[in-house]
Amino acid sequence: MTTPSRPLAYLCLALSMALVGSYVALSKPLAAALPVFLLAWMRFGIGGLAMLHWLKKPADEPPLTPQVRRLLFLESFLGNFLFTVCMIYGVSLTNAVSAGVIMAGIPAAVAVMSWAFLRERVAPRTWVAVVCAVVGIALFSLSKTEQSAHAVQALDGENTQNLAWLGQLLLVGAVVCEAAYSVIGKKLTGALGPKRITALINLWGFALSTPLGLYMAWGFDFAAVRWSIWLLLLFYALAACMWTVWLWMTGLRAVPAAQGGVFTVLLPVSAALVGVLVLGESFSSMQLLAFAIALASVLLATLPSRAALRAGRRGNSGQQ
Repeated sequence: MTTPSRPLAYLCLALSMALVGSYVALSKPLAAALPVFLLAWMRFGIGGLAMLHWLKKPADEPPLTPQVRRLLFLESFLGNFLFTVCMIYGVSLTNAVSAGVIMAGIPAAVAVMSWAFLRERVAPRTWVAVVCAVVGIALFSLSKTEQSAHAVQALDGENTQNLAWLGQLLLVGAVVCEAAYSVIGKKLTGALGPKRITALINLWGFALSTPLGLYMAWGFDFAAVRWSIWLLLLFYALAACMWTVWLWMTGLRAVPAAQGGVFTVLLPVSAALVGVLVLGESFSSMQLLAFAIALASVLLATLPSRAALRAGRRGNSGQQ
């Protein structure tokens, strides 16, 4: 299990969130054509078939301890299953703007949880980057007028004010789940390789979604689904279950969880870019401002500190 260099780790984290934003922006047709839990079940199933060879235990990997097994379950239960449920039903009881503003708290939640549970020292500049990321995501959310692709129709009926508090509570739960996903993932990278983590949490996701997936599949008219939807489902499954998770776990091997959490700002950025380049949408002035703030947060989180630059200069002078 080799640890990537910092620049490569940053690239992996950025690509992971950019892919998430891409498939979020392109998943509206999937949510319209397939029931949510059937979609989730088939996603995990396709991802599992593609990662069968990743399930094999490497020769140099130690046996799974009870703690690692619990962490693998929690990673899938919180980051895959419970996050999806909280997000879908939370948005259905509020609205996409409220969801986006609340979800903007993910970088801050990751930083706090990494400090509390991993005992990571969060540098002041990282906290500034977290604040910029929160502001950037919130501005993106406030600038969008249509429903997010994650806000699929999970509940029938109209939203009511008396249930808005429950929706907001569920969205806060989604923030906690996503932050826990990053923190637990950082913990797992010390015991397992990225490929094994990706395959094992996907297996748990398939097991957790199978009961509801089978229920939704019973009586569903699969023949009515267009072939273009099946191709999109294939891309969605490979991106969501395989590529993004592997990239994220690879990056976390070399980057603190709090610093990695800043990269979640690239999710709405990439979703907006796909909307402009592929779906024919246009940038608003507020989105351009949010774009600039988002890039500033990533630069703050990734540029080497003065101490690191001084250490690098000393190392270079010592070699001469």
